[in-house]
Amino acid sequence: MSFQNVYEDNRRAAAYDKLEFPGTYYLAFRDIPELIARHVTGKNALDFGCGAGRSTCFLKKLGLDAIGVDISEDMLKHARARDPQGRYLLSSEDDLSVVSGLQFDVILSAFTFDNIPTAERKLKLFTELRNSLAPNGKIVNLVSSPEIYKHEWASFTTCDFPENKLAQTGDRVKIIMKDVEDPRPVEDILWSHESYLDVFSRAGLRVIETLSPLARPDEPFQWITETTTAPWTIYLLASDSPSGM
Repeated sequence: MSFQNVYEDNRRAAAYDKLEFPGTYYLAFRDIPELIARHVTGKNALDFGCGAGRSTCFLKKLGLDAIGVDISEDMLKHARARDPQGRYLLSSEDDLSVVSGLQFDVILSAFTFDNIPTAERKLKLFTELRNSLAPNGKIVNLVSSPEIYKHEWASFTTCDFPENKLAQTGDRVKIIMKDVEDPRPVEDILWSHESYLDVFSRAGLRVIETLSPLARPDEPFQWITETTTAPWTIYLLASDSPSGM
């Protein structure tokens, strides 16, 4: 059975459009501004897998000139409505030709690779992202930790899917978002840290920094597992080539 990206769906897009950065999602983006400030020079940004545009607007608030690309026209309709002056482009599933010839100082991929099912497709896209970097450009790859599919969280529940605990790299896992009106499970592809490191290396990328953000007790959310287990992993990547090409 082929894997279908659940976000290619108008109902899901409408629910996701209302989502900002509540609860567990807050941890995904909390540390990225400081990470970008330390490692990125230049203003040209690509939001790869921009969805409904919240992550693109996030980049713009950091002072970056951001373009959003996504494979879902339903999501892009919401992104354009949210940010009428923005640039949001429909991309194919298999390449980045829509931004061919452009180079970016920073590329953000927020949860996109959770929904890309095979090592071959991941490798192809990471290679294209590397080739889209400006000299000294960086990739911020934000992904779900395998642990997110095994516990309960402020923004997610997985208790209905005990099979997640046996999942290995490449297996489908399910999770339900508690902060949106659409109660249908989201189906992702589990990918381990070691498997990401292998794909990065094969794509000609090196890891500069890895973050596993934990919640703090003084933050204004009702944490469940977040103070002891990291739901997300953030990889800061650069090209192995000195020129960034």
